[in-house]
Amino acid sequence: MTSFPHQQVAAERTATIRALNDAFRRNPTAGRAVMTKGVNALPHDQRLTLLRAVVGFSAFDAGNNPHNEHDFGAIDIDGVSYFWKIDYFDQDYDMGSPDPANPHVTRRVLTIMRADEY
Repeated sequence: MTSFPHQQVAAERTATIRALNDAFRRNPTAGRAVMTKGVNALPHDQRLTLLRAVVGFSAFDAGNNPHNEHDFGAIDIDGVSYFWKIDYFDQDYDMGSPDPANPHVTRRVLTIMRADEY
């Protein structure tokens, strides 16, 4: 099957965004990581367990990864559901990024929350 040039460009762009998201998720200190009140209220050891689960997350499927960018995940720990999400901002964190595939114009923010806080 022959792909059209725009499909090739789109696939390469998605692969770049996915790689940048995976690298950031594995090292959230490379950007901003925030936790909601519900996650912040957890005891330190439980927050650490949750953070390790986010950093090591690999259970991507069509339900949580429809655009194949690895920017969202759901995790269950001890019967509690949590979500994590990566958003793309401009250099000043004021607006959305003009190009999430370009790390020179994009700042990533990882938000970790209880599912019931969504």
